[in-house]
Amino acid sequence: MSSSDSSEYNLFSSSLASYLDRKILILLRDGRKLLGMFHSFDQYANIVLEGTSERVMVGNLYCDIPLGLYVIRGENVVLIGERESTEEELLPHMTCVSVAEIKRAQKADKDAAELKGSMRKRMEFVDFD
Repeated sequence: MSSSDSSEYNLFSSSLASYLDRKILILLRDGRKLLGMFHSFDQYANIVLEGTSERVMVGNLYCDIPLGLYVIRGENVVLIGERESTEEELLPHMTCVSVAEIKRAQKADKDAAELKGSMRKRMEFVDFD
């Protein structure tokens, strides 16, 4: 490892250290959002969260699905941010729903996207220009 690589690891490690024992939000490569207490990390930016929940949002609905203790591989992390406070952090029009309801909304959203895609494929022959 060159000295520049070493300094990059040190910089990254020190910035992660600033989040220790704080409530954070992590955005993963697959688009999931995890909330929890940042407890540990290693040189590969693997992260351990305690009291983790996954925030699922579909339209104006959201749900925090409890996951407990969670280990995240560093390569999957896109963004990390500290949660300011326990005050309401979502827009007022967002409605908290049950896990079952958010799963139904996710399925309906996925089905609508698939239908839209299949309709677009069927209409490729039409020239709208």
